Parts: sequence; structure tokens; C-alpha cells
Amino acid sequence: MTLKANARPLGILCLERGPSPPGATSLPLPGTMRSSATFKFPVIFETVPGAWVENVVRGDPALEAPYVAAARRLVDRGAIAISSNCGFTVRHQAAVAEAVNVPVLMSSLLLLPTLLRQLPSHAKVAVLTYDSTHCSEDVLGIGNTAERARIVIGGIEGGKFWQDELKRPVPPIDVAAMEADVIACVGRLRSAHPEVAAILFECAGFPIVAPAIRRITGLPGYDITDLCRMTMACLD
Repeated sequence: MTLKANARPLGILCLERGPSPPGATSLPLPGTMRSSATFKFPVIFETVPGAWVENVVRGDPALEAPYVAAARRLVDRGAIAISSNCGFTVRHQAAVAEAVNVPVLMSSLLLLPTLLRQLPSHAKVAVLTYDSTHCSEDVLGIGNTAERARIVIGGIEGGKFWQDELKRPVPPIDVAAMEADVIACVGRLRSAHPEVAAILFECAGFPIVAPAIRRITGLPGYDITDLCRMTMACLD
């Protein structure tokens, strides 16, 4: 991958993962938000103290200040936009955007209004999430009743990836297990809602398996890396 000369970085706010288990690879998987190999522009990272999967997904309001502080550190280091490696941090979107003078895109869920308008009114958007039990209305951010009725939610809670991400330290990603869980989730959603015409991957881990899901379903699928690339292209 060739980076553009003098390109300025995207800043990514990262969850805590703890020390790598013995024998684990030290490099994040390409395709994840934690890997510099995912993008064709530079990225810099800040781990948000105390931001573990469990309390971020649950929605701990005490994390707002640490997210704001970490975003400011990224801007001080030269970031020209701010993102995150957990879609549930959309709860802190407004606070972080207010605190820095660069574009903020904490979650792929920011794409929901756009996707709904791209499709005919009878079509639905499937939101694939790490944990559907916490993918509440404050996370979706869709206040219009008619538009909300066109959103269906499916999660992989209880699966191996879900369980692994709750461990401290977090083990390396089992891509095969994640893909199996996401494929099964998509199958359930499409069976119950044949009107699904697009997929939005809430979880920032799902970009690893998004290409496979697009091939299997034949549906357009959008994730946080797509939003990051679009934003950074507009800042070039």
C-alpha cells in the first residue's frame, strides 16, 4: 500500500484490549480499524482509558469525558478527522464533535438516514450489530416513526466473537467464528424481513467479513471503514 505524500492522518479512538496473550500476534488484522494496513492514508490511534467493550456497549456515561480528552489528543497530534473502533460510541458523537474542530464519525450508524433515502419506501435496512440488546433508540438516532419501521436489527450476542470481546485481555479475533455468526444473523433477518435491501454493519469488527457477506447476499453492505474513506477523500 502506498500512502500519499504529506497526507495527514485519521485519528481513531480505540477500546481497551489489555496485554496481548502469550503467543498472540502483535499486529491487528488488516481490515480492522486498529490496523494501519486497512487504509490508504495514515492513521493514528489513542486508546481511551477505561473503555472496554462491556461498558461502551452498555453505554456508560462516565466514558464521555475520556473520549473527548482522547479525541483532543488525536487532533493535537495532527488528526484531520476522528473515528472510533466501536459503533456504540455513537452515544458520544455529539460531545466529541463539539470538542474538536475536525469532522467526527464515531460510528457507521451515522449512515442510516442516508441509506434509508437511497432505497424505495417499502425497502428495509438491516443493522448488523455486536449486541442487539443494547442497540437502542439512542444508538440508532432515528426519530421519524416511518423511517424507524424500515430498520431491522440483528445481533451476534452469545456467539464466540461476542464472548471473546468481553474477555480481559481480549484474545485475537477468530475471523471464521465471526463470519459464521454474522452469516447466521443475516439469514435470520432476511428470512423474517425479505424487504431488506441493504446492510449496515454497526460493529467496527465486521469490516473483516463484510466482503464475504456482500458476496453471499448480493446486497450492498456499508461499514465504518467506508465512512472513513469517504470522509478522508473529501479532506484531501
